[in-house]
Amino acid sequence: MSTRPSLTLRRRLNASPGKVFRAWTQPAQILKWMHPSGNEMIHAEVDAREGGSFRLVMRGTDGAEHEASGRYLEVVADAKLVFTWSWRSAPESESLVTVALRPDGDGTLLTLTHAQFLDEQTRDQHAEGWTSTLDGLERYLA
Repeated sequence: MSTRPSLTLRRRLNASPGKVFRAWTQPAQILKWMHPSGNEMIHAEVDAREGGSFRLVMRGTDGAEHEASGRYLEVVADAKLVFTWSWRSAPESESLVTVALRPDGDGTLLTLTHAQFLDEQTRDQHAEGWTSTLDGLERYLA
């Protein structure tokens, strides 16, 4: 059995784990910083508890809307989020995201792992989107 592609990104943020966790779990904050690859986040619904779900709607630079959703499998306040991820346009390609937060002095070490991609091209596209998303989070928390 072959392993499905995954990606891991790490970032040190100048904010406490609690502040970073709230940025990931409060819709009003998500709207301010989560702008992957220049997309505008126009709607965020979040029920950040095990078994809860989320729904994010983005508008691309071309005006097209893209919707991602999933369910939370693990939620550890100020430390960890594990959730499924799928696009409305490709529900069969559900993948798995883990956001781990670890205190680092007066900041936080964030490790984002996105696993179970169908192919390397999809992984590479998500790597670009998550990198720009984490850039936005870093700016937001500065």
